[in-house]
Amino acid sequence: MLAALAGWPARGADIIQGEGTWDFQPPRDEFAPGSLLDLRGLNEKVAGVHGFVRRSADGGDFLLGDGRPARFWAVNDNSFDKDLARHARFLAKRGINMVRFHCNITPSGNDLLAIDPTDRDRLWKGVAAMKKEGIYVTYSPYWAGASRTKPAMGYLDDGGNHNWGLLFFDPKLQAAYKSWLKQVLTEKNPYTGVALAQDPALAVIQIQNEDSLLFWTTQGIKGEARKELRRQFGAFAAKKYTSLENARKAWQGAAPSADQDGPDEFASGEAALFIVWELTQHRGNARQQQRCADQMQFLTETMRHFNGMIGDYLKNELGCKQLVNAGNWRTADNVTMLDAERWSYTGNEVAAVNRYYNGVHEGANNGWAICNGDRFTDDSVLLRPRELPLALKQVAGFPMMITESSWVPPLSYQSEGPFLVAAYQSLTGVDAYFWFATGEEGWRQPGSANGFMPSEGKWVCATPMLMGQWPAAALMYRLGYIRQGKPVVSEQRPLADLWQRGMPVIAEDAGYDPNRDQANRSKESNVKEGVNPLAFLVGPVVAKYGGDETQNWAVDLTQFIDTQHKTIRSETGEITWNYGQGSCKLDTPKAQGVTGFLKAAGVCRFTDVEIRSANDYATVLVVAMDNQPLKNSGKILVQVGTTERPLGWKTKPASVSGRAGEEVVSFGHAPWMIVRADVEITIANPALKTARALDANGMPVQAISLKSLAGRKTFKFPPQALYVVLQ
Repeated sequence: MLAALAGWPARGADIIQGEGTWDFQPPRDEFAPGSLLDLRGLNEKVAGVHGFVRRSADGGDFLLGDGRPARFWAVNDNSFDKDLARHARFLAKRGINMVRFHCNITPSGNDLLAIDPTDRDRLWKGVAAMKKEGIYVTYSPYWAGASRTKPAMGYLDDGGNHNWGLLFFDPKLQAAYKSWLKQVLTEKNPYTGVALAQDPALAVIQIQNEDSLLFWTTQGIKGEARKELRRQFGAFAAKKYTSLENARKAWQGAAPSADQDGPDEFASGEAALFIVWELTQHRGNARQQQRCADQMQFLTETMRHFNGMIGDYLKNELGCKQLVNAGNWRTADNVTMLDAERWSYTGNEVAAVNRYYNGVHEGANNGWAICNGDRFTDDSVLLRPRELPLALKQVAGFPMMITESSWVPPLSYQSEGPFLVAAYQSLTGVDAYFWFATGEEGWRQPGSANGFMPSEGKWVCATPMLMGQWPAAALMYRLGYIRQGKPVVSEQRPLADLWQRGMPVIAEDAGYDPNRDQANRSKESNVKEGVNPLAFLVGPVVAKYGGDETQNWAVDLTQFIDTQHKTIRSETGEITWNYGQGSCKLDTPKAQGVTGFLKAAGVCRFTDVEIRSANDYATVLVVAMDNQPLKNSGKILVQVGTTERPLGWKTKPASVSGRAGEEVVSFGHAPWMIVRADVEITIANPALKTARALDANGMPVQAISLKSLAGRKTFKFPPQALYVVLQ
């Protein structure tokens, strides 16, 4: 069965080469003169040429060294064994101005204070290559899950918990971590001649990746490490209550049971810890709840103290001038605990989170690969708006980064991702979004991920419907074509409310019910009922920790959110999301377009643009390339994305976690097969004279007929293209 001309084939169809799809086999980009689509000019000549990236006066945004606002379109990058100079040029051309090198500096031998010199050399080379193309670097040196260290090297034995949580409280591991940082950051980078600590091309240092004492992994800490954590909790309690005896009286016998961590051993200074699950509940008597609150305070303050200590070490002892981010993780219960996690980051300058959009994916290797026999669900986020990765509560006075994110394969509805990221990153003021991930020098074609079965790496983004959709999205985001909204929710939370795990007025969790657990909501807040989580798509939502909850406020969201018709309008009036229909429209003077189920949406009319599409699903962006309004712009980029699958991809209907889904019968092979565009564009700009289709490298390959009618220009988008430039 051939792919249908109007859109994607029905479940169970086999993707073969035919009139409904076209094969994506771009030529190698040689960066030849004549390219009409090259965003390298948006970057500085050299990253950091004007000095270090810094924060704005209110602390909430990034600035370049010369004081200009910095908007980062970013990607996670592990292309260490490629031609890095060419790779950096390839990324800059497509709008990237920051990469995150998520490395592993832990020693590969038996010396705890050593580092892996190969890893450091990769980082040094990467910074040097990116710097030349005006691309900044965020450095993430440590992830407990990949650490090569072992307790036999001289730090606390955690009973086989794979180092989770240890860095926050083990002094010997902390000392080793400082040694690693010193060797990486203060020794001269031979590829630039300057140490990273003094190199403004390194913009942000992220202390650690995806670990928290408020996450489930803390329950696995055993052995000597558990005793040390108990001892530190005992010291905390003795200080808070002036003695452990007074703490015992305050808790009045409330303690973890023997099958958790009990009993207490106050004689040796140890206080037992409830398992994390208990902190997600509000059960037991008032004394147990007070002890849980004390434990919550202890764990959170332990993390914040560590974050602050490392920040001071980087700045004051190593002389680093970079901004510092503590971490990026979630908690065991994001509704009641995530604000405490974010507070622990405020010991440094930048907040962050890792958050993806994906469906259900079941398979033996589903953590890293897509293989034959895997089962998955395939849903557009346009029908599930609360799951948008940018639906974030931001901390007042701190830039916010999403350091890992993507529309994760095997999702097919990916072309919506760059559109929505650019639109809502602009609206909400999120300061950097890092796509995850590329390890390619250029484009990635589907292939064998493990060498013995048809499969594909899952965490990829150098594909036509992700990276291929970056140029227009990056252009309109980085040039500020979409206005940032005014805050629509402002929440202040006393720290005591964080320790008590009280209900916030709004939370990021996709399953958050704003009116549940009313008994656990602060009585002092003047927002007595929860705020609709769709507020995240109306404008910025900000939180202040340690503030006055009587100052909480939210705008009247009914003027923006129509639950009956399932529409959400941004506070700026420029973005309209229809989650009943599955579409999102953008209408600004310099950028207009739509993503979603366009055939059902009918004719999409904007201020200066009209879009007709017979594709079941597509993404269309019309963006000025000269920073002028579309109605009189002299150069306009029209970008269209549909859906892609490998040649030979075949699925059959399947039940996945009780839902209708698909089973992969055959993953297929290279090349990517893209559903042909069936789109007609009309632009109210009578001065336009030419229309040229471009290849994937921005080179003109075909002249397109441009019709004139009543001061408007109309053309049929070529079915086998991603880009057209009008001039």
